[in-house]
Amino acid sequence: MVHELTIQDFLALSREFTVIDVRSEKEFLDGHIPGAINIPILNDEERKIVGTTYKYNGRQPAVYKGLELSGPHLSERLRKGVKYARNGKVLVHCWRGGMRSEFFAFLIHYYGLEPFLLKGGYKTYRQAAHEAFQMPLKIRILAGRTGTGKTEILKELRDSGERVIDLEGLAKHRGSSFGALGYEEKPSQEQFENDLFHVLRELDSEKHIWIEDENRTIGDKVIPERIWKQMLDAPRFFVDRTFDERLDQIMADYSVFPLEKLKIAMARIGKRLGPQHVKRALEYLDSGELREAFSIALSYYDKAYNFQLSGVEEERMITIDGTGKSFWEIAAELKEVEYGK
Repeated sequence: MVHELTIQDFLALSREFTVIDVRSEKEFLDGHIPGAINIPILNDEERKIVGTTYKYNGRQPAVYKGLELSGPHLSERLRKGVKYARNGKVLVHCWRGGMRSEFFAFLIHYYGLEPFLLKGGYKTYRQAAHEAFQMPLKIRILAGRTGTGKTEILKELRDSGERVIDLEGLAKHRGSSFGALGYEEKPSQEQFENDLFHVLRELDSEKHIWIEDENRTIGDKVIPERIWKQMLDAPRFFVDRTFDERLDQIMADYSVFPLEKLKIAMARIGKRLGPQHVKRALEYLDSGELREAFSIALSYYDKAYNFQLSGVEEERMITIDGTGKSFWEIAAELKEVEYGK
């Protein structure tokens, strides 16, 4: 029997059963439900051919063309679906919950497994994500100048049971000119939003959620507007550490990367550093004096962040002295701060 589920029931079952996305490879790459397995009924080229046939000749010729193209591969695609079944069940969807998912569900059912279809398809999932982004959240912003170790502090908070959204981790970018280093594959904007929705679903929105202080964009990823506005209005917990401590952190984070990549990243902020400063920073990099080069960049980021802080209301800023403390100690202190209910 083939079951059709609402998005809420489908996502609830996705914690237990595998989600099979039968859209084409490009559709999947552009954005998919986190954890889903891609088994295209029609691959990118086949889908294009069928779409063209539908446009010029109508539905029935397109159905024939789709069967002609997919027929030789159906046994292989069915085997993959069977492989990912759990307890004889799988979850299936396409874009709108139409022919592709229905056809694959028929194959699965005919084989002897029990498929569950997402009513409305992936389009419904995207609608649910956008609705979730409108919900009120009890956000606490973890603030601090560049090199404070905010990502590490967030990890300590999460490990101690706090609710955390690591936006930089989801965007695969640390937010600065050097932020893309170490992240070779980056999600699309759509996938960034899907991953954020996935995290939100796992959190209790009635309790406070820690988010790192960010600009609206992280690399080329844009934080959904409603969440961003809530971040602007949220209390900020500013962790203050010395320049040398933060420079140590910068060295730990970035000195491992190839010289040429560091030079490209430094050059990207050249106009804001000023010609003399960027020239000197690049010379330091060439001579292997990375700490001196990073010191120049850190001074620039401090000025930019101080300007950003100047617009924050004093009553929404709580300062934590992190000098000489471990990330675990800072996280423990943040947990103890009383702010609101």
